[in-house]
Amino acid sequence: MVEKAEMVTTQEEQAKYNEFIAKIGRGEKIEADDWMPEDYRIQLIKLIAMHGLSEIMGAFPEKEWVPKTPTLKRKLSLMAKVQDEVGHGQLLIRVAEDLMKPLGKSREDIMSDLFSGKLKFHNVFHMETKSWADAALIGWLVDGAAIVTQKMLAHTSYAPYARALKRIILEERFHAYHGEDMVIALGDGTEMQREMMQDALNRWWPALLMFFGPPEEGGLKSNQEQNIRYKIRYKTNEELRQEFLDKYVPQIQALGLKVPDENIYYDEEKQKWVYTHADYTYLRDVIAKNQGPRSQNRLNLRKIGFENNAWVREALLKKQEEIS
Repeated sequence: MVEKAEMVTTQEEQAKYNEFIAKIGRGEKIEADDWMPEDYRIQLIKLIAMHGLSEIMGAFPEKEWVPKTPTLKRKLSLMAKVQDEVGHGQLLIRVAEDLMKPLGKSREDIMSDLFSGKLKFHNVFHMETKSWADAALIGWLVDGAAIVTQKMLAHTSYAPYARALKRIILEERFHAYHGEDMVIALGDGTEMQREMMQDALNRWWPALLMFFGPPEEGGLKSNQEQNIRYKIRYKTNEELRQEFLDKYVPQIQALGLKVPDENIYYDEEKQKWVYTHADYTYLRDVIAKNQGPRSQNRLNLRKIGFENNAWVREALLKKQEEIS
């Protein structure tokens, strides 16, 4: 009887899986309450939780420059941007939270997993910001790289993530315009300001290339093939990187800056950029082991904030229980 029951369950699961594949194949979206394969759920949790945590941890590099902005106008703009990024993080973690419920996990687990190293955040937000030009570059090129990735993910097969991304992208575009304005101001400034901008670009270039993840033939483990099969994403890491180079290499050159790669050129025949690949083993150490220049400092700051605000979460939970 037990074997027969297991057989029926297996057949039912296969039928659900086939319907799921057919559904995403027709371009239909999956909602949080729909049936989904466990590996699809796990991939989404990893992706969306990392995205949400990256938005929150990404506020730190720019937050460090709020007290040191050159003008009041810049201070107000940067403060608004930092607030936006934290809001994006909270929105995405809410999406991840729904996916984790069937596994018996909550928002608290997401933050605990960040502090223990089980969940990761993006490589660029482990970087040090040495000058005001770094803050300008983050708004211009890091947010620009994020938009390239998010535009693709906005067509994901998981509907709640797609809806959240459409809102986030609108605000990220303002951030990129803000960063571009800061870079242009530095470019129109003194020789020292232009050198500062070039220095920031030189230091951030490898991290920007790594932003999109390792290439398929890079020898590092990647989930991109599985995510493409499940239509969570539609492009490879290298396709996204080429899209970024298409857009920003001409802009960098137009601003009088030099792309810090002696070997970069556009291959007209292959219709793609040929460039010097970054050291992706560095990427593995930074993300998987939190060994970036500012990884531990920013994790400690986030942990202190999380612990100090525990009373707020407890008060909100108590109020919610009273209402219900």
